Amino acid sequence: MAEDTTPEISVHEAQRRIQEGALLLDVREQNEFDELRIPGAQLLPLSELTARVDDLPKDRPIVAQCRSGKRSAKATDFLREQGFDAVNMEGGILAWRDEGLPVEEG
Repeated sequence: MAEDTTPEISVHEAQRRIQEGALLLDVREQNEFDELRIPGAQLLPLSELTARVDDLPKDRPIVAQCRSGKRSAKATDFLREQGFDAVNMEGGILAWRDEGLPVEEG
C-alpha cells in the first residue's frame, strides 16, 4: 500500500527544511488557503496538481501539506513518481498550528 511508503516528517522537521530552502506546497483548495495558511506556502490544490505539476521546481525539495496530512500524502506520492524530492508534513496545518508555529488567517 502506498500510504505505508510515503515519507513523512514532523512539523518541526518541516519548518527546518523550509528554512533551509524547501518549497512548502499547500495542496488544499483556495477557500481553505484563504482562511488559514502557513506563511510562505505556495498553493497548488490537489485537484490541479496533475495539470500543473510542471509549474513546480525540480531543483529544490518539496514539503507537501494540507489540513491533516491525507491529501498531501497523495500529492507526495504523485510528486515522487514524477521525480520530485518530496515529503509529506505529518498532521498538516492543524498539527503545525497546534505546535504554536506561525500561521496567517483571513
